[in-house]
Amino acid sequence: MARNRLKNPNDLGLLREDILNKKALDGHSVKVCCGTGCRASGAEKVVSSLMSEAARAGLDLEVRPTGCQGLCEKGPIVIAEADQTFYNKVDAFDAPKIVDLTLKRGEKIDRLLVQDPITGQRANTEEEISFYAKQERVVLKNCGHINPESIEEYIVAGGYQALAKALSQMTPDEVLSEVKAARLRGRGGAGFDAGVKWEGAKRVKSQIKYIICNGDEGDPGAFMDRSLLEGDPHAVIEGMIIGAYAVGDCHNGYIYARGEYPLAVKNLNIAIGQARELGLLGKDILGSGLDFDIEVKKGAGAFICGESTALMFSIEGKRGMPRPTPPRSVEKGLYGKPTVLNNVETLANIGPIILKGADWFKSIGTEGSPGTKIFALTGRVKNTGLIEVPMGITIREIIYDIGGGIIDDKEFKAAQMGGPSGGCIPKEHLDLHIDFDSLGRVGAMMGSGGLVIMDESDCMIEIARYFLSFTQVESCGKCPPCRIGTFEMLEILTSIVEGKGREGDIERLEEIGVRIQQTALCGLGKSAPNPVLSTIRYFRDEYEAHISKDFCPAGACASLGHYRVIEEECLMCNLCVEACAFDAIIEKRGSLYIDEVYCEKCGACIGVCPTSCIVREFVERPALSGSGKGGGAK
Repeated sequence: MARNRLKNPNDLGLLREDILNKKALDGHSVKVCCGTGCRASGAEKVVSSLMSEAARAGLDLEVRPTGCQGLCEKGPIVIAEADQTFYNKVDAFDAPKIVDLTLKRGEKIDRLLVQDPITGQRANTEEEISFYAKQERVVLKNCGHINPESIEEYIVAGGYQALAKALSQMTPDEVLSEVKAARLRGRGGAGFDAGVKWEGAKRVKSQIKYIICNGDEGDPGAFMDRSLLEGDPHAVIEGMIIGAYAVGDCHNGYIYARGEYPLAVKNLNIAIGQARELGLLGKDILGSGLDFDIEVKKGAGAFICGESTALMFSIEGKRGMPRPTPPRSVEKGLYGKPTVLNNVETLANIGPIILKGADWFKSIGTEGSPGTKIFALTGRVKNTGLIEVPMGITIREIIYDIGGGIIDDKEFKAAQMGGPSGGCIPKEHLDLHIDFDSLGRVGAMMGSGGLVIMDESDCMIEIARYFLSFTQVESCGKCPPCRIGTFEMLEILTSIVEGKGREGDIERLEEIGVRIQQTALCGLGKSAPNPVLSTIRYFRDEYEAHISKDFCPAGACASLGHYRVIEEECLMCNLCVEACAFDAIIEKRGSLYIDEVYCEKCGACIGVCPTSCIVREFVERPALSGSGKGGGAK
């Protein structure tokens, strides 16, 4: 349907009223989460089944696909809008019952209601689910509620009102002052003040300036930016337009999104096309004289391209590698011009700040870190998914009040924050109030918002090795400290988890890690040692146990365990003998035993044993004295 171009802010208000008048529905409506996670679980089939079943039943039903509703591990999620009935793990075959029982008769289907892990009760609505109770959704307020492919729904939700206010009631300097007064810190990781960054670009004399949205999210376990771009792309676009207005002489913007995020790229392009059609992008936006447009650039999946200077080289068609700074990007960035680069979540905060003011924004969070933060909560918690919480919330509240506690009620061990650039926070800091500054004091960082929870069964050395292996592979290789240093650290960590560690390895890891932090060219290299150094800081005893006692306290490192057959429970079926590729399981005097000389500890025998009579045991041997295993560092 062709849309008329909006010529001024008043036209935007009239359009909103017109949409609201036409939107009054006599029939039923349901929202179906169609974010990437729920799509992978069959959300699109749920949508089509609900539509076809409603048509067959003669029911006037609007099925609205939405972005991520947060409770990802319980998807697909369906919400009946009339009474807000909240269903989880919905299958396409549930559509007939939902239409007949819930939509036509108003009855609940108990099996589809969320069983809250804290109360143990079935919850009827989102308000009754503890996962949402302590969240404060400012940036995610539209995710899960509007169709991201509909600019009309975004406008009804109050979208582009902040842009209209900025262009019609505020000068560029006033917009800049408001953002600075809000003390909005970049949500991409470093936490640099967004208003100060805008001011730096504004101060530089140039006829051409750029604004870039960094959507190159690549941290393991992170999906905050992806979900926001998928579920509310107009919020990011609106923030960019306001930024271009404030900075001045900025007529082009780029959204750099991962090629692995096809749904995000698709929804962004749809949103940009709709905004152009309404005159919210292009020439003379809302009659203000502002000319500004946006283009989506797809990244090829290199983690280093999340670094600002490497990202700009990538847009220019060059290899994505960082360059030394200064000059800073706000002075000499994309194509040598002043460039503002903000993270997805940072830009999505701009609209609410302009609409509600800096004082409102500062009323949320802490003094040094106002506002909220989105986290991708994963790992050993009962509720995993996308959450938005006020800055200053404690780690304990996130794990136990939102996450529902540790799976199988095991003991919490650590929280890995900030992805491969972050650090591990142990249980003695469970009551730490999370903000940019407090995390730095305990050796972690906010990062982009990855939050992985670990329990007593996780080996912290293996965790450190996992994250370092990621950054080592993703290192662009330009500077030797990162390229060679991370390789050497990874070799030492691997030898430790394989039971080949030597005395002095811990000190060697610390020395190399600090050197990398001091000399690497970019943020990726400087932060790469963080997981290793933070685990040494808080879990040094685990490193020592691996090295001096050949013992993994968590019972996770297969190379340090010993396999044994429990004779009393063995059926002598010989399935384990057939599965062992190393002929390590031997029959002798009517029973089976495992020869440790030949056993490679692959676990194949455990996998096929029908009675689980083959076990892996970890036995702590007395610590070696003197030089230990060979003495000295490698």
